[in-house]
Amino acid sequence: MNRRIFSGLIAFAACCAMTSGARAEKSYVDAQTDSLINNHKIVYIDGRPADASTQAYVDSIRGVISNFYYEQFRHFQDPAAPYFLFMSRDASLAMGIGGCVRMRGYYDWGGAIPGAGFAPALIPMAPDPTDMRHLGTTPAGSSLYFRVLGRNKTLGNYQLYIEANFNGYQGRDFHLKKAYATINDFTIGYAASTFSDPAAQPPTVDAQGPNNKISPTSVLIRYMPVVKQKWVFAVSAETPSTSVMPSGETSRRVSDWMPDFAGFVQYQWGPTSHVRLSGIVRTLSYRDLVAATNRNIAGWGVQLSAVGHPCRELTGYFTANYGHGIEGLGGDMQIGGFDLADVADASGRMYSPACFGWCAGLQYNIRPNLFVSAQCSQNRYLPDYVADRTAYKYGFFGALNVFWNLTPRIQVGAELDLGSRHNFDGSHRVAKRVGAMCQFSF
Repeated sequence: MNRRIFSGLIAFAACCAMTSGARAEKSYVDAQTDSLINNHKIVYIDGRPADASTQAYVDSIRGVISNFYYEQFRHFQDPAAPYFLFMSRDASLAMGIGGCVRMRGYYDWGGAIPGAGFAPALIPMAPDPTDMRHLGTTPAGSSLYFRVLGRNKTLGNYQLYIEANFNGYQGRDFHLKKAYATINDFTIGYAASTFSDPAAQPPTVDAQGPNNKISPTSVLIRYMPVVKQKWVFAVSAETPSTSVMPSGETSRRVSDWMPDFAGFVQYQWGPTSHVRLSGIVRTLSYRDLVAATNRNIAGWGVQLSAVGHPCRELTGYFTANYGHGIEGLGGDMQIGGFDLADVADASGRMYSPACFGWCAGLQYNIRPNLFVSAQCSQNRYLPDYVADRTAYKYGFFGALNVFWNLTPRIQVGAELDLGSRHNFDGSHRVAKRVGAMCQFSF
């Protein structure tokens, strides 16, 4: 069954790639981005240039602002470029302070999920009769950021970026989300992992999104050259953050000591259309208390992802990932310590269990500023041994939503979420949620 599903998803990605590449017509998604690029006020740092009204200067300004939107690791929920931009006369330096105010509301029935994010792994198998329904609101996802884009004769193109979100305790604590510097093809700082592909994730009102989503952020050093505007390559060394919960009786956790190494190769045929193959290798360490020695296990993962526009109204999204010891990098599996698991013979040994996930989504733009989308995803835990039959085996997530940009700076959305959790003992339960969102960008 999984083989048929995976083959169908590969065909879906290939179809999006071939049909998108064959169309020269601008998609509605790109048309909406153009409206955002044009929705800015320029404040000149050292005086308005004499040629500011010429087409060449206007094009140079658009090129600078486009860098805010056409970025390899941009997610649908990331804030728009700031409304006010400080610009040098020669358009070689741009600086902006922006953000968004985002409010979400949601309603669960038939057994509430204990959290603002709709994660199938959190579905209660025996719901509390006092918590069967729940109405919640959260400002989580509201953000502030600071970005500088520039060109220098010595350094070339460079970028500085800092973003912080209100997504901590009760969705109100101010937490750092990203902080990095990019000089030409090099990035150093706290940024999205090279193993992730946020642009290939379908849009959702819910902050959690697809349950196979790979979404780690870490301090890294990345080299990412673009070849002939069609091919993108990337390699990186990233600070590890393993998710390991040993028994404590026969095994114990060991501090992370080796960076994760990630990379991808990507073919792109437009600013928002690409196919990407990503990979990661990592070192997972633990203490074998029976043998009184530290042991290291190799974890690895691969991901195929794609986003494209078969026609100007339609956008397709696709991701499929598989690996051993990558459960802590995102999705349902990051909730528990699944990167390593104990062998069932009480020998003190651990191993890296496998996991497999996929997601497919379609978005139809009625107009550039109004669209509906549907998606489904699955994440499976594939251990060699099962000590607890009531443990999570796999989960499904599905969403149907509508988004409307009332203005380039105001967006509203509504969504129906459906999820199910299945355990190894055959028990399962379904969860339902309706949610709404209103966002103001500045």
